[in-house]
Amino acid sequence: MDAYDFVLLVLRVVLGLTMAAHGYNKFFGGGRIPGTAGWFESIGMKPGTFHARVAASTEMAAGIGLAVGLLTPVPAAGFVALMLVAAWTVHRHNGFFIVKEGWEYNLILAVTAVAIAGIGAGKLSLDYALFHGTAVWDYVQGWGGLAVAVVLGLAGGIGQLAIFFRPPAKTAG
Repeated sequence: MDAYDFVLLVLRVVLGLTMAAHGYNKFFGGGRIPGTAGWFESIGMKPGTFHARVAASTEMAAGIGLAVGLLTPVPAAGFVALMLVAAWTVHRHNGFFIVKEGWEYNLILAVTAVAIAGIGAGKLSLDYALFHGTAVWDYVQGWGGLAVAVVLGLAGGIGQLAIFFRPPAKTAG
């Protein structure tokens, strides 16, 4: 094992488990799915229960998939879609910086996942164990991995926003 593959493993595991923890919290944390559903409704993502389940499932699947390095561009696309929707619906009006609840954190998570898809998950991954030396290899890393992560992620996020996002009406106050 060399430092390159070890660092990729650490990066994938930390990033992936961070995202999976967000999904776990939606399923089993304080408000669980009903509380998360109410929050989704309040930000204009309706039906709330559907989005709570989709978000929680995607966060867990994308997080675990990235952590183990399985079909890495697909979980990276999940990160892009999730973070695009979060940035647009919750954080964009707050500016860039996270200290003001801006979209900085969303950008970092999405870009880091895309970078991993482009670099590849490394030798300490299921991608390497299952696909190295096969025709699939070009699609789980390099330009192919980068393209899959970006195109699928943007399509998923933009599609979800176009179909489901209905901004709440502003109240005078």
